[in-house]
Amino acid sequence: MEAVLKNISLKIDKSDWQTVSFGDVVTEPRGTVKDLEAEGIEHVVGLEHIDPEDIHLRRSAGIEDSTTFTKKFEKGDVLFGRRRAYLKKAAQTPFGGICSGDITVMRAKKEFLPELLPFVVNNDKFFDYAVKHSAGGLSPRVKFKDLANYQFLLPPKDQQARLASLLWAMDEMMEREVSLRDALNNSLHVQIENEIHGISIFGKTINQILEEAGQHLELIELKKLGEFLKGRGITKSEVIETGIPCVRYGELYTLHDRIIRKYGSCISEESKTTSLRLKKHDVLFAGSGETITDIGKSAAFIDDHEAYAGGDILIFRPYDMDGTYLGYLMNSQLVRQQLNKYGTGATVMHIYNSDLAKIMVPNISRDIQEVIGTKLELVSRSLFDVSANISASKALLKSLINQIF
Repeated sequence: MEAVLKNISLKIDKSDWQTVSFGDVVTEPRGTVKDLEAEGIEHVVGLEHIDPEDIHLRRSAGIEDSTTFTKKFEKGDVLFGRRRAYLKKAAQTPFGGICSGDITVMRAKKEFLPELLPFVVNNDKFFDYAVKHSAGGLSPRVKFKDLANYQFLLPPKDQQARLASLLWAMDEMMEREVSLRDALNNSLHVQIENEIHGISIFGKTINQILEEAGQHLELIELKKLGEFLKGRGITKSEVIETGIPCVRYGELYTLHDRIIRKYGSCISEESKTTSLRLKKHDVLFAGSGETITDIGKSAAFIDDHEAYAGGDILIFRPYDMDGTYLGYLMNSQLVRQQLNKYGTGATVMHIYNSDLAKIMVPNISRDIQEVIGTKLELVSRSLFDVSANISASKALLKSLINQIF
C-alpha cells in the first residue's frame, strides 16, 4: 500500500514558482515573557509535547507547573524542535504560550501563507537539511540562521491558497480517522476491564479493586494456574533478517501489543539451541523497564509455529488457559497495577517470576476465557483497520508534501 501511495504523482505546473530562501518568507520571533499571569499565559510547551511527524500541537503543560521557559509564541506559529532535529518535531500551535529554548518559533511573513508553513517544515528535505546543519555531539542543535538558507520553490499567493486548501482537507480527513481510532481505543480499554472483572477502578487503589472484585469473582494466585520460565540468549549480534522468528525484550514495548502478531527479529538454527522455544498460549513479560508503569508489559503467543524468547523476558506458561484472553488479562489495570507494587530498582525497574506468581486473577473456565478473548479481538480488529487507514493517509499526505515542496 505505501509503495502505491508513494507513486501517486501530482501534476503541478511550477513554471511560475520562485526559488526562495526560508529566511526570506519566514521569521523567528524573539519575544519573551517575564510575568506569565500578567500576560495571560496558560500554556507551556516543551519538546516532549511535540509528537514526531505531526503538524498538530496536541499537548502542553500549565503555568502551575514550575518552568524557567520565557520564549513566547502565538497562535498559528510553528514550533520546531531544534534539538535532535532527526526526531522530526514541528507543529502548528492552536494557542499562544511560552516554550523551551530547544524549540525554534517560526512565523510566516506576509508573502507566505501561514497555512502552508507547517507543511513546508514537515518535508523530508527540510528535516534532512536541519540534521545536516546541526552542531553538537550527544544533543545536536540547529540554529534558525542556518535554516534560513534552506531553499525551496514558492508558488504565487493564489496557488498557495489552493494548495493549502488541498493539504488541510486531507489532514481534516485524517483527523477524523484519528478521532475514531482514539474512541475505539478508549472503548477497548473500558471493555477489557468490564469483561475481566466488571467493576469501576477509577480513583481506587489496587487493594480496593481486588477487595471489590473478590466479592463477586473467585480470585486465584497466578502460580496455581501455570509455571514460570525465563527467556535465554539472543544477543544483538545473533539477530538476522530472515530465519526463525523470535521475541526480544525491547520488542515487548515497541512491537507487541497484548498479542504477538508479527516479528521484528529472527535467529539462525544455531542460535535457537541456546534460546527458549515458545509454546502456544505462553505470555511473555518484560522483566525490566525505565519506569514503574513500564513494568510487566506483556504479550501472548497464540500460534503453533516455532518461535523463541530472548533474555530478560519472563514467561508464564498456563496449564489450561486461552492465550488470547491472557493477552488482554495481563495488560488489564487489574494486573498491571498489581505488578507496579512489585517493581524494584533505582534507575531501572525490575520484576521477577516470584512477583508474577503472586498476581491475583479471576478463576474462570476456559470456555468463558475464549468468549471474552473473541469479543475483545473484534474491537481490536476494528482498531487495526482504522489504524491502517491512518497510516495510509499519512503516507499519502507525506508523499504529496514532498512532491509539492
